[in-house]
Amino acid sequence: MNERNTSREADLDRLSRLKALSWLSPPELALLVSALALANYKRHAVIMREAAMAQDAHILLAGIARITCLNARNERVTVAMLAPGPIPEFPALPLSQSVFQCEAYNDCRVGTVSWDDFDGITANAHESAFKQFHRNDLKQWYRLLLRSSSFLNLGLHERIAVALLELCSDFGIEESRGTLLRVSFSHKDIANLVGASRPRVTEHLARLEREKFVIRQGRQMVVQVAKLFDSMKDAQAAAHLAGANIAVARLN
Repeated sequence: MNERNTSREADLDRLSRLKALSWLSPPELALLVSALALANYKRHAVIMREAAMAQDAHILLAGIARITCLNARNERVTVAMLAPGPIPEFPALPLSQSVFQCEAYNDCRVGTVSWDDFDGITANAHESAFKQFHRNDLKQWYRLLLRSSSFLNLGLHERIAVALLELCSDFGIEESRGTLLRVSFSHKDIANLVGASRPRVTEHLARLEREKFVIRQGRQMVVQVAKLFDSMKDAQAAAHLAGANIAVARLN
C-alpha cells in the first residue's frame, strides 16, 4: 500500500509539472491522478494504435513517445516526437492508409482516463477542458504541416531547421552555449520528421555545423536557437514559425 501511495505521489508530481495541464487546480490534479489507469512501456513498445487514440484521454507522464505512420512505401516512419503531456489524437481518415500509432521511444509511463471521467473531474475548470486538452493535437498537426507541406515551399534545409527548433522547444535546456538537446535524436529520426533520406539530413546537419548554428557534443547537439530562427526570417514560413510556438522568446 505504501509503495502504491508513493507511486501515486510521484505521478501527481509529474502531472503538476506539465505545462499543458497547468490550468487544472491542485484538487483537480489529485482527482485526475486517482482516476488514471497507469501503465509502463519499454522502448519500442506500441502504446496504442490509431483507433484507441480518440477513445480516451491519454497522458504521457514520463519518457519520450513518438507518433508513427506508414508512408507510401509501406514503411513505418516517425512523424512526431512527444514530450510528457497529453498524447495527441491522430484520427483515422476515410481511405487513409497511414495507420497512425503511438510508440515508446524510450521507457514510458502513460495514464489513461475516459472522457466522461475527465469531463467530470474538470467540470469546474475556468476554461473548456476539452479545448485545453486538444490544443496539443492542433500543435502537433501544425508542426507536421510546417515540416512536410509542399505548398509552404520550404526547402529541406529550412525543414530541418524547423525540426531542430521544434525539438529544442520540447527537449532542450538553455545553457551558455545555446540550447542543449538532452536527447540524442538520430539522423534517421530527423530524416523521418522532415520526409527525407538520412544521408541528405546528415549533409544538411553538417552544413548547420559549419554555419555555427549547431555545436556537436558527443552524440548530443547544442543549437543556437535565436540565430537559427533569425536566419529563417526570409523564408516563406517565418510568420508561421512565430505562431508555431518555437520562437526563442517562447522556449521554456
